[in-house]
Amino acid sequence: MATDELLPLYRQMFLIRRIEEESARAYVQGKIGGFLHLYIGQEAIAVGTEAAIMKRDNVITTYRDHGFALTRGTSARAVMAELFGKDTGCSRGLGGSMHMFDAENRFYGGHGIVGGHVAVGAGIAFRAKYLKSDDVTLCFFGEGATNIGGFHEGMSLAGLWKLPAVFICENNLYSMGTPLVRSMPAKDLTDKAAGYSMARDRFEGHDVLEVKARIGEAVERARSGGGPTLIEILTYRFRGHSMSDPGKYRTSAEVEEQKRLHDPLRIARERLLEGGLDEAAIAQLEAEVEEEVQDAVRFADESPPATEQSMHEFVLAPEGGSHA
Repeated sequence: MATDELLPLYRQMFLIRRIEEESARAYVQGKIGGFLHLYIGQEAIAVGTEAAIMKRDNVITTYRDHGFALTRGTSARAVMAELFGKDTGCSRGLGGSMHMFDAENRFYGGHGIVGGHVAVGAGIAFRAKYLKSDDVTLCFFGEGATNIGGFHEGMSLAGLWKLPAVFICENNLYSMGTPLVRSMPAKDLTDKAAGYSMARDRFEGHDVLEVKARIGEAVERARSGGGPTLIEILTYRFRGHSMSDPGKYRTSAEVEEQKRLHDPLRIARERLLEGGLDEAAIAQLEAEVEEEVQDAVRFADESPPATEQSMHEFVLAPEGGSHA
């Protein structure tokens, strides 16, 4: 294992972790309103996926979206400002935590309706097929979404039309506060792929390099005309469903055991040390990330709030044209 491949991936995961931790702090301070769904524990999925795709590919996801915005290329400043509801945010402060968009970087949300965006993801993939582009669309959702109508509609059309798409279920074992065993009759969610005549894969998502490799196979299949894939990645969130969730449905012993065994940052860090990178080099990288995160917090604090003018400007398309 070459440290030069893993090191930038560790940096991205560490950036996501620290942004999320500072977001939690700002939420408690009252600087972030509404809901806040943290990605802590699942960082290897977003980072490994980005390492496996091209910038021209498309990503669409749920309201647990901060990590994907960062990996797609949205700056830490723009992400934090959006969380703070500021005009300098990636959605001009109008989307907040759950609705981050960055069309320039091919990141199409941040969607609050569970499962509803899967059909939107199929639509984005259809556009690529219609235009004879080789762009691939990656659509992320939780295990709870696989029971929703929009999920089945999007998957059915993707399978029927052999769309260039990869549908990725981030199975963090709890649909909000309901454990998987109480909400799903099937233990392997990729069994559903057979109903849509598409390929399938299932693996644990704690190793960022494995995520990169396995996602890469499905992306290549889609790009080469082989059709869509349904992937289930087993993961675990270390915080509650949102900041308003105390997580009483899990024991502290369960959470600590998951952190000990499956923390993607710890796994990557240990591999870097085993690969010959010294502690000082990793500490320097972490210090650089910390400076970037604190700069983002200051920027968000000092930025002007979202404006009523922006709200009116972006709710409706202008007459005689459209926004780029």
